[in-house]
Amino acid sequence: MKVSDILRVKGNTTLYTVTPSETLASAIEVMAEKDIGSLVVMEHGDLVGMLSFREVIQAVARNGGVGTKVIRSVMDDAPLTCTLETDIDEVRRMMLGCHARYMPVMDKAMLMGVVSFYDVAKTVVDSQNFENKMLKAYIRDWPAEGEAAPDATENKG
Repeated sequence: MKVSDILRVKGNTTLYTVTPSETLASAIEVMAEKDIGSLVVMEHGDLVGMLSFREVIQAVARNGGVGTKVIRSVMDDAPLTCTLETDIDEVRRMMLGCHARYMPVMDKAMLMGVVSFYDVAKTVVDSQNFENKMLKAYIRDWPAEGEAAPDATENKG
């Protein structure tokens, strides 16, 4: 399964972006208003960073508040990224290894979306549930010992 599968399931979700020169306070307002955990930081059409609640909380703890800080001073300026073709298992490994909760999806220099750890976990669980359902259906149709398997050409009408 690929990242493109996650984005397809998520549908047309709005991508919220900020510039690195905006204030941290304005970013927090957007995150709270939109009920989102991260913002992609773009400058001149290029991905330059990622701002998540982790960076916000760390900045607040270090400074005793938000103050007049700008996003550039607290953002992750080297976020993990993936492509539409990256395998979900690879994304999961990367996110776990770096404790990343959000990952921008890029197609060369174009931002295609953002996948969250929740999106990856949900996709894995849904895939496993589907596989379990298929295996259980297969086992239910398994012929009993000593019983011949049903003839595939037999008319069941």
